[in-house]
Amino acid sequence: MKLTSKGRYAVTAMIDIALNQDLGSITLSEISQRQDISLSYLEQLFSKMKRADLVRSARGPGGGYRLSRPAGQISISEIIFAVDEKLDPRKCEGKANCQSGKQCLSHRLWDDLSGMIEDFLSEVNLQTLLDKHNKRRRG
Repeated sequence: MKLTSKGRYAVTAMIDIALNQDLGSITLSEISQRQDISLSYLEQLFSKMKRADLVRSARGPGGGYRLSRPAGQISISEIIFAVDEKLDPRKCEGKANCQSGKQCLSHRLWDDLSGMIEDFLSEVNLQTLLDKHNKRRRG
């Protein structure tokens, strides 16, 4: 199991929007500069996140992106899955055909871990991360 740059960058960009959208819509070039993420990569990610209804966009002067709903209603798992990231530690991806078409001896362990990861990321939302960020800045 490995969280790739796709998932990390998507979460980082969404936190950036959540932190800054009070100033208005956020452009991808602003996120790119602040977070040191390629603009073309952000364009790909935001296309997927827009389709998943995580962000809304506006064109023209003053245009950019905003969260589609309050930060407390957007889970980290939604963001990661929206960009087609897989966090499944199971070699068989849950099909139980891990060892020559049969379930391997450690399948239950990886199955439980997969559920725990998904549960954890579903419980954490953008607001939780904003609160931690703001607490650390004040601390």
